[in-house]
This record gives sequence, C-alpha cells and structure tokens, in this order.
Amino acid sequence: MRALRSILMAFSMFSRLPVPRTAWEPDNMTYMLAAFPLIGCAIGLLLWGWLWVCGALSIGTALSAAGMTLLPVAVTGGVHLDGFCDTMDALASHAEPQRARAILKDPHAGAFAVIGVCAYFLLYFALCTELAPQRRFLCCFLPILSRAVSGFAGVCFPVADKGLLHDFSASADKRTSLGILIAWFVIGAAAMLCFDALAGAAAAIAAAACCAIVYRMSGRRFGGMSGDLAGYLLQTAELSMLACLVLFGKAGLVCCS
Repeated sequence: MRALRSILMAFSMFSRLPVPRTAWEPDNMTYMLAAFPLIGCAIGLLLWGWLWVCGALSIGTALSAAGMTLLPVAVTGGVHLDGFCDTMDALASHAEPQRARAILKDPHAGAFAVIGVCAYFLLYFALCTELAPQRRFLCCFLPILSRAVSGFAGVCFPVADKGLLHDFSASADKRTSLGILIAWFVIGAAAMLCFDALAGAAAAIAAAACCAIVYRMSGRRFGGMSGDLAGYLLQTAELSMLACLVLFGKAGLVCCS
C-alpha cells in the first residue's frame, strides 16, 4: 500500500491527471521519486495515441508537431517548465549561490525566463517537424528517460536547502528508489535501441550528460539541487534527446542510403 500511495502522490504532485488524493506524510513519499517515470509512461502513451490519430486522419506535420510539443505541458500543467524558467533567470544573473537560490524561489518571471521558454518551445517544435514519420513514436520514450534522470538527481544529488525536493529526498528509500530509477532508464534506452540503435544510444548518452552537467552546475552555481533545478534537468534532457533523435536519425538514413 505504501508503494501505491507513493505512486498516487507522484501523479497528484507532478501531473494534472485525476487521481485520488493522498495524505501529505513522509511515509507516502517513500517511493515517490521512484514512481516519477510512471508519469512519463502516461505521457508516452498519450503521445502514441496522438501520433496514431495524426496518421489515421492524415494530419499535417505542423499540427502533429504542435501536439507533440504541447501535450506533455497539458499533462503536467507546466510544473517542470516553471523550474526551467526560474533556473534561466538565476543562471543569467551570474549571482553568488545564496542570491541565485533566492532568484529560484522568486515567483516572478524575469526577461531571461520568458526568452528561455520561448526559445525552448520554438526549438522543440522545429525538431518535432524534422523527425521522420516512422521515427516520431520514439518520442514516446523521452518522458520516461527524462524523469528517470531527474528522479535520480533528486535522490542522489546534494540538496541546497529545505524545500519540496528536500522533503521528497529525505523521505525516500534511497537504495530502492535508485535501483528502480536506473531500471526505468535502462528499459527506456533499450526500447529506443531496439528501434534505432544509433539515435537511441545518442539520446540515452545525451540524457546522462545532462544529468552530469546539472550535477556540476548545481554545486558550483547554487550550492546543491532544488526542485527548480530538477525541472530544468528534465526539460533540457528531453530537448537534448529529441535533438539526438533528429540528428542521428538523419545520419543513420544517410549511412543506409
């Protein structure tokens, strides 16, 4: 029952999907971060459904790409993009760690947050239009891998100060959660490798690289991880993996031709 409560709490915290409410207690957070990739599975299934509809109705590339870009935001309510925006403002300030953490907590969006999120959506949409139709379903695995690395960071990386991520990390069964998150990453990467070895391997490496970069950045620029930085990691990992699917997918087609 504890595992089920952790799953329900993860869905109620990180998605807008209707689930029964769970009491905000440390015991119910034990496997919450480990359950994070399950939300990625739900997003992946919805993306697969959207792509099937696009194929069945012969929907054009632009509208199909728009759905692929906006559907994850609709499911999550933009909770991770909020962290991405806050991090963009904090990074642009070049402030010392204490001041940078204060900017992360500021609810107001600065100019660099707006510029960053606009650039993010534009690039994500453009990359989606460049995916070959037979490779678009590979995007269904990206939300799983991105949440696996983000959950890994929440469990393993030092946390800067008290906040939601601190509560989740402190309540987690770290050893079990770590094993589950690694398993999620391996399963998602293996699935992509089965369909496209070159692009799938590149995407998995990109996600791991983003995790390493954020680990270094969080320590040097912010004094440790936070919920906003975990959201930043998730979004940059998804964008980086999508870029790899496009670039290495095209490289694979060129090599085969």
